[in-house]
Amino acid sequence: MRLRLPPGLVGSLAAVAAAFLVGALLIAAVGVSPLTAYGALFEAALGSRNGIAETLVRTVPLALCGLGIALAFRAGVFNVGAEGQLFLGGTAAGAIGVLGAGWPAYVLLPAMALSAALAGGLWSGLAAWLKLRFRADELITTIMLNYVAIHLVSFLLHGPLKDPNGALAQTARLTGDGRLPVLLAGTRLHAGILIVLVAAILAHLFLWRRTNGFRLRVVGLNPRAAENAGIDVRRTILFGFLICGALAGLAGFSEVAGVQRRMIENLSPGFGYTAIIVALLGATNPFGVVASAFLFAALQIGASTMESAAGVPSTLTTVIQGLVVLFLIGRAALPLLRDWVADRFRRRG
Repeated sequence: MRLRLPPGLVGSLAAVAAAFLVGALLIAAVGVSPLTAYGALFEAALGSRNGIAETLVRTVPLALCGLGIALAFRAGVFNVGAEGQLFLGGTAAGAIGVLGAGWPAYVLLPAMALSAALAGGLWSGLAAWLKLRFRADELITTIMLNYVAIHLVSFLLHGPLKDPNGALAQTARLTGDGRLPVLLAGTRLHAGILIVLVAAILAHLFLWRRTNGFRLRVVGLNPRAAENAGIDVRRTILFGFLICGALAGLAGFSEVAGVQRRMIENLSPGFGYTAIIVALLGATNPFGVVASAFLFAALQIGASTMESAAGVPSTLTTVIQGLVVLFLIGRAALPLLRDWVADRFRRRG
């Protein structure tokens, strides 16, 4: 029996391979051996206990945002507002963590996570209302709401939520009960990675084992046919917005409770935007999204080491990520290219 990979996975793997190949040419153009550069990159990200831990820590927000975006894409909702939803989720988690200081961990942590998911979901729900009520394009509204959310968070951290004992725009430090437990002693690997695994499993079961998941996929493929079949399209679209915001909010919670131990002004270096690529590279498959998030986390963790050890600008990793996007966009042309090459060989034969 021949093993056949899903077409979406094949296209994603081809896009990654092509991006790394072109990246190797760019690295060689600056006078550095691609093998040396890539070796330094992956050695830093995967070659040590702490490197793997740091890669997994970076995987958490990328995977959670990516899962939310993937589910929204499955519903035909192009929600690109995960960045703002992450910021608001982190702010809600930080505020509850400070207000609930003294609560036991089994009460405080779920309260922080729930508040983060609600904040992210409600902010995404605002874009859903604009789409369903006024037919506003969610690509535009969610991008604009990102900036509104980030500036709103900045206002709160400079004002009502600011640590009274500090000069920086951040909340007070969380107590021990408001922090996610560390899974690997001597590293920063926290229990957020378990949230990612549970979320991926639940998303997979929802998409492929539940009736509502089937309805969501049908709406994403053909909303008119779904409506003719009796599916509530508006409700499904609303769910796509809300679940994306909730998971992005949980990403903010994981950063606040697992990494920063407080809400800070620059919580995310662009996790919500990178997660769009993560969702596309993972072919909107939950487990593919997690694998894609791990790859991008490894690229980001190893970038600085590649620069210091091999003399390659760390911005080249950003170029490689951009190349992945370009090749993902062009992967639909792969069958045409294959047929063209086959035809050329057939003519020569």
